[in-house]
Amino acid sequence: MGLLSLAIWTPIAFGVVLLALGRDDQARAVRWIALIGAVISLLATLPLYQGFKLGTSAMQFVEKAPWIERFNIFYHLGLDGISFWFVPLTAFITVIVVISAWEVITERVNQYMGAFLILSGLMIGVFSALDGMLFYVFFEATLIPMYLIIGIWGGPNKIYAAFKFFLYTLLGSLLMLVALVFLYSKAGGSFDILTWHKLPLSATSQTLLFFAFFAAFAVKVPMWPVHTWLPDVHVEAPTGGSAVLAAIMLKLGAYGFLRFSMPIAPDAAHEWAWLMIALSVIAVIYVGLVAMVQQDMKKLVAYSSVAHMGFVTLGFFIFNDLGVAGGIVQMIAHGFVSAAMFLCIGVLYDRVHSREIASYGGVVNTMPNFTAFALLFAMANCGLPATAGFVGEWMVILGAVKANFWLGLAAATALIFGAAYTLWMFKRVYLGPVANDDVRGLTDINSREFLMLGLLAAAVMYMGIYPKPFTDVMNTSVADFLKHVAASKLN
Repeated sequence: MGLLSLAIWTPIAFGVVLLALGRDDQARAVRWIALIGAVISLLATLPLYQGFKLGTSAMQFVEKAPWIERFNIFYHLGLDGISFWFVPLTAFITVIVVISAWEVITERVNQYMGAFLILSGLMIGVFSALDGMLFYVFFEATLIPMYLIIGIWGGPNKIYAAFKFFLYTLLGSLLMLVALVFLYSKAGGSFDILTWHKLPLSATSQTLLFFAFFAAFAVKVPMWPVHTWLPDVHVEAPTGGSAVLAAIMLKLGAYGFLRFSMPIAPDAAHEWAWLMIALSVIAVIYVGLVAMVQQDMKKLVAYSSVAHMGFVTLGFFIFNDLGVAGGIVQMIAHGFVSAAMFLCIGVLYDRVHSREIASYGGVVNTMPNFTAFALLFAMANCGLPATAGFVGEWMVILGAVKANFWLGLAAATALIFGAAYTLWMFKRVYLGPVANDDVRGLTDINSREFLMLGLLAAAVMYMGIYPKPFTDVMNTSVADFLKHVAASKLN
């Protein structure tokens, strides 16, 4: 078993053990097993960073073994600079989510923790798969634990939200399956993704493939106008579900554009770049305005996620190094910041059982330590320099200006809208005099919550102040990716 298999199957194995052995009367032991499993899974990803070779765009830590030999399907894994950081990010967020649920989840604890650990392994599998069918299996399998997490531990409309999440994401993926089978036949019976990158395809084939992949990945990102499932799901999902959905699951769609849509159909990607850029700018500006009028904190942060992911797709489709690298950096930063924002809302919800902004006011008076964390994460969500939220957005704006000044200017307005809705929420919830008895009775964060938010704060600050380790890993892969996408593949 190689390092990538270890990263994938360690959390899945712990998750299966929890499902098999845990009962509610053993909740304390279940929590500790889940935490140990999550930490071991994170530690299993650390040798990947130590062993990663800079200066090459070749796949590293490659593992290949026959899986379904009749159809030439392989268990084929590998990482390059584009996919690398999502593996430790997924394992890190899983640790945080396990800590966040420690005292909050009291029923079916083993199933809750097990679902998150299994989901963690499946998502790492998506980022590592180099076989098209293996990618599809991991990609679709992630729906199952998240569907259960929303449907069992969610809010009053959890069944509606779970079905909406499942149907939206499944329907888009079915077109992707058709595209994968078409590529399999074109490649002479091979599901190897890197072989698909070299296929000479006609203009019509590329366009059809591009939109088949678009159906799957745009819904997952989610891009405007197929973003409407996300706010409903976030509102109903438990806090941990929202954190993982925003921090990792949305990235599966954006990653799909880099691994499938653009390298397999580069001419179609260039031809339809105007559409992708237009949809991204609408997401950045229009959805930012929609976020301003939300009264529910979770809905506001959900719309904020759509706007921030608009930066990602904008960066990819301006086809320059700053844009693509900035989009990837923005995905990683958004993983830290969005998880932190949802967990902060969860801390308040656990105490007051309301997500309405109007239910709060003056929280700083009763929870000063918590408010300090909330302020840092709010500033990161605004894109304040020296926080993780700034780096990716700044790179994308620079890349957009390089491509077209007015495009860069349109993208930069998102920083204004982001500051407007985030600071408006922060002012209403945290500042001013104590608004009501609920706020007056609040207790500040305990050591568990302090640890959870402290780890995320450290990640947000480290990435904001010193992003070099993140960009060094991806630079060569991004440069080679752009060379590949620039070369026409029309036969």
